[in-house]
Amino acid sequence: MNGLLALFLILMAFLGTPLFIVIVSAALALFYLAGVDLSVVVIEMYRLAASPMLIALFLFAFAGYILAESQASIRLVRLSTVIFGSVPGGLAIVALLSCSFFTALTGASGVTIVALGGLLYPALLADRYPEKFSLGLLTTCGSMGLLFPPSLPLIVYGLVAEVNISHLFLAGIIPGTLMVLLLAGYSVVKGGTSPGASGGRASRDRVQLLAAVRESLWEILLPLVVLGGVFGGILAVSEAAAVTAAYVMMVEVFFKREVRFRDLAEAAVQTATMIGSITVILGASLAFNSYLIDQQVPNHVLSFMQSHVESKFTFFLILNLFLLGVGCVLDIFSALVIVVPLIIPIAQNYGIDPVHLGIVFLTNLQIGYSTPPIGMNLFIGSLRFEKPVIQLYLASLPFLVILLLALALIVCVPGLSLFLIR
Repeated sequence: MNGLLALFLILMAFLGTPLFIVIVSAALALFYLAGVDLSVVVIEMYRLAASPMLIALFLFAFAGYILAESQASIRLVRLSTVIFGSVPGGLAIVALLSCSFFTALTGASGVTIVALGGLLYPALLADRYPEKFSLGLLTTCGSMGLLFPPSLPLIVYGLVAEVNISHLFLAGIIPGTLMVLLLAGYSVVKGGTSPGASGGRASRDRVQLLAAVRESLWEILLPLVVLGGVFGGILAVSEAAAVTAAYVMMVEVFFKREVRFRDLAEAAVQTATMIGSITVILGASLAFNSYLIDQQVPNHVLSFMQSHVESKFTFFLILNLFLLGVGCVLDIFSALVIVVPLIIPIAQNYGIDPVHLGIVFLTNLQIGYSTPPIGMNLFIGSLRFEKPVIQLYLASLPFLVILLLALALIVCVPGLSLFLIR
């Protein structure tokens, strides 16, 4: 019976049935076959809906949608160009920093490539960066920033793993910075060897710098307001989300007037649609995971791992290979809600801190976005830059090697994730 059910659910997934329907169907059918009252599924969904962190998720996402509709991305690129444009590899560093900042605020890799790719790709080519380098840079750094607060995946991981979200915000800063620095170093090398790729056209004249800072001042202050409030103990995460949404709305609608007041309703609908889908998938996954726990599946997996995998290093190696594959196949939110509840108890048995595990988890999924053959960024980049996806495979490989090196360091040195917390 279970085999037929599994076959039916796989068929539903291949036919394009929404993920939450597949998961809920699996949970309901398995509980029914086990003779468990089906109200347990509803109870799990209600428990999620009552979580105050759900409001924070919505408000941060709402702020991200408003920023994506404004000219904030152009202002950030202009400021970065004035500051870094005259150093070797300066424009590539501009791309890295702009994408990281934008992704941290919007929480969506695809949005970053679409919003900034059309602006940065012609600029890189005009500055005589190789086309292969430019495509690889923008494709991989489109997901850069997922470890920086107030990234939505950090909040979702905190919800699923029941980990302090403020700790996750702190934990992602050093690993995220490490990845940016490694890619920036590679960009400097390419900038120094590529004719004209020194960003010489961008002046560091004080007048230009002051003008760019003045133009981007509101965006510069945003992370200071949010992070200062959270880490200063003034604001809880949900309160910081409300302040962020109000701040962004005030700046982009009333001060800058780049987003019309009537467009807020559409942004709210888009946000509600995205968060609603995440919530339904999350609720369905929690219900399904309740069945797995009831049937002691994590204990069976743990027993298998203990008998075949002795060291923490070997466990991490298997986990990383698994998560890179998951990052290729699933979007980051689905991967979080489906896989995290199964991994947490096994990792804790090996003495792995759940905060460190979260950073490793998100780093893998971030890299998985750009990993051939079916990484999401590769296909979004192919559409955005109008290039064959095979070309993006080859262009992304040097950057993937660097990111995998960063992943190895993050895995082997837990202090990178835990230093700021301790």
